[in-house]
Amino acid sequence: MTLNLADIHYIMGTKGDNNRQRIVEAADRLFYTRGYNQTSFRDISDVTGIPRGNFYYYFKTKDEILGAVVDARVSGFKEMLSACEKQSSDPRQRILCFTDMLSESEDNIVKTGCPIGTLSSELAKDEDDFRDIAQAVFALVHTWLTRQFTEIGVSQASDKAMDLLARMQGITVMACAFNDREFLRRSLADIKASIKSKTLN
Repeated sequence: MTLNLADIHYIMGTKGDNNRQRIVEAADRLFYTRGYNQTSFRDISDVTGIPRGNFYYYFKTKDEILGAVVDARVSGFKEMLSACEKQSSDPRQRILCFTDMLSESEDNIVKTGCPIGTLSSELAKDEDDFRDIAQAVFALVHTWLTRQFTEIGVSQASDKAMDLLARMQGITVMACAFNDREFLRRSLADIKASIKSKTLN
């Protein structure tokens, strides 16, 4: 079999896309478990098996990797929120679907905390350039939750959305700090009961 130039470019491009994805996925896990500032190019190289020198073909700086990680997380949350919308036309059920994220991520939460919250807190302490990046996922979810609360007819829907996000973040922090699954489950049950309540306002 003879490969022409177009075939070679396709193969190399596919390999490049795969390597880039491996770098992003490895960095995502490391930023979550170790923190952004504590993760180096070498750490990512060790996990992926991709030589450190080859990273510069895909990313010039660690900040560029961070941007790709956040983009991937935003895409992941968009898919999750879209799935909640497809699951039900009832905004209450959609919000309940979203809160199920806590129970579905229970193992990770009690061990390492919230992947979004931990990274956002770390980046918010750094340069102003990171602030928009730190807020990207939260901004997406806040907008979505505001829309759901508005459809329910809740007054000050934006504030209610922020309150729910803050409550969920507080729960993940305490569940991780005390490695307490029961607290996480009990708190999630309380949140769900509040959302189901007809007096929600």
